Amino acid sequence: MTNFSIAPDTMTKLTRMGDVTFFEPAGDSPHEERHARHKRAPQEFQSRGLEDCISQVSTPTGAKPILKSMLTTACERNCFYCPFRAGRTRTERITISPDDMAHATDALARAGKITGIFLSSGIIKGSVTTQDKIIDTAEILRRKYRYRGYIHLKVMPGAEEAQLYRSMQLADRVSINLEGPTVERLAALAPKKEFDRELLGLLHVAAKIRREHPHERLARPVTQFVVGAVGDTDAELLTLTSQLYARLGLARAYYSAFEPVLQTPLENTRPTEPLRERRLYQSSFLLRDYGWDVEDLPFVDAGNLRQDVDPKTAWADIHLKQAPIDLATAERHDLLRVPGIGPRYADLIVQARGRGRLTDLNDLRRLGIAAPEKAAPYILLGGRAVPVQQSLF
Repeated sequence: MTNFSIAPDTMTKLTRMGDVTFFEPAGDSPHEERHARHKRAPQEFQSRGLEDCISQVSTPTGAKPILKSMLTTACERNCFYCPFRAGRTRTERITISPDDMAHATDALARAGKITGIFLSSGIIKGSVTTQDKIIDTAEILRRKYRYRGYIHLKVMPGAEEAQLYRSMQLADRVSINLEGPTVERLAALAPKKEFDRELLGLLHVAAKIRREHPHERLARPVTQFVVGAVGDTDAELLTLTSQLYARLGLARAYYSAFEPVLQTPLENTRPTEPLRERRLYQSSFLLRDYGWDVEDLPFVDAGNLRQDVDPKTAWADIHLKQAPIDLATAERHDLLRVPGIGPRYADLIVQARGRGRLTDLNDLRRLGIAAPEKAAPYILLGGRAVPVQQSLF
């Protein structure tokens, strides 16, 4: 690599760390982000190329290269699913100082290699000490290097309120990962973590900080769940997600389909199907962006979602096939119940009604709806059901 300088020791450490944050997405399309980086066995977690530290993260303004790393891969906690848990000998323990991490980030940014950083860490000498080091890194970047790029900081379980506040001031986004949806599920995943005090409590504190500083630019929190390792249900995960969106201003929830890691207590547990992760994301967006309530989601099989169809289609099959929505008169919130119609298309349909009638699928295509056939079984056009060509197979 050319045109920038990083101390050889720091470069070597970053290279040896490789893709240490593989299971912690940072962008708007976590499924795509993770799929693009799944080039090797997830049990390895460390590689030999600096490119493995840089993730193409999807954002509203396009994909951006983000340095994703940790200050240390050593950890005193013993989370049952984690490759960095205490005592796991297969993990190479590497530590980078805040000064060196900040310098490396600035150098990579100046060279045009990255436009931001996602920074996490194992816990050593307690969460407060570790959080101080994460904050120190961001402070050095913002103050010494005048860095104005994207910063996403991990918040350690049990961090202090002042630390969370400062992290929110320095970062564009902060992660407070709940990991499990209930006290019992977290205990089965990470027995040394306290669900209410160390994790959920921090999300409450983040909401309190934002209320108390309404005119200050503060990072919004996100959270992440480990899905499927300890019997958690979709209903549990999405019920809590809905509450976090409605009450605590959560920016988004991430769902990480469990994959067993060698030399951990859950190494013989079956991996979770990626499709389950996808259905959780689809449901989460219905809760956050479409005005759905968790009670609207079509749970089956003791609290889980159907895997064969997306949750919106599953709901529409039950409620709309026999009572289709008339696009000429439906309210916007009803339009959002129709498969294939999102917020943008719902607005376009409402606007189009003021200019003339919507009488066939071609009228919807002219609005930009790419696949109106998806909506056809659930709508009326011109007061009539829409003919749907039956499959020959």
